[in-house]
Amino acid sequence: MIGRITGLLLEKRPPLVLVDVQGVGYEIDVPMSTFYNLPVIGSEITLHTHLVVREDVHLLFGFSTETERQVFRQLVKISGVGARTALAVLSGLSVTDLHQAIATQDSGKLIKIPGIGKKTAERLLLELRDKLDASLSNNNSAVPAPRGNNDVLNALLSLGYNDREASWAIKQSPLDLSVSDGIRQALKLLSKER
Repeated sequence: MIGRITGLLLEKRPPLVLVDVQGVGYEIDVPMSTFYNLPVIGSEITLHTHLVVREDVHLLFGFSTETERQVFRQLVKISGVGARTALAVLSGLSVTDLHQAIATQDSGKLIKIPGIGKKTAERLLLELRDKLDASLSNNNSAVPAPRGNNDVLNALLSLGYNDREASWAIKQSPLDLSVSDGIRQALKLLSKER
């Protein structure tokens, strides 16, 4: 198995990244949570990986944290949830948000993720209720946004960006911006990433 990759980041095309490891380029699918935290092209990165071997293809999935990889592995164990669906879940929700949705049995958060319907959301809640450790969410806890950024966050969410994208854009922006300037700056950053 390939458990971890360290190399130079050559390309970023969501959800795919290309990492050069001593002359060998590995195509790795990553969730958007990992994608938004990637350094600039040409930088060295380390990804925790999970290899899926099928009859017709070998797929390599990468994660910035061990916690994300553990959650991914729990997700793919669920009947009817494949690697692509698990990647979509981690792209749409942080590990902390997923844990909270499971703890509160909130299927609404899961249904908002593209590709997750009501039945799949209910299956995820049922299957993961006893399997996700409370420690998983504590290892990867999100930093709350400063109070002034709540208006920017709400504006970005109402424009159709998900929590992960909006939070990433706010973190990249200077803290002393007004709400309108913060929204403008975040939209510039998000348009460059798409």
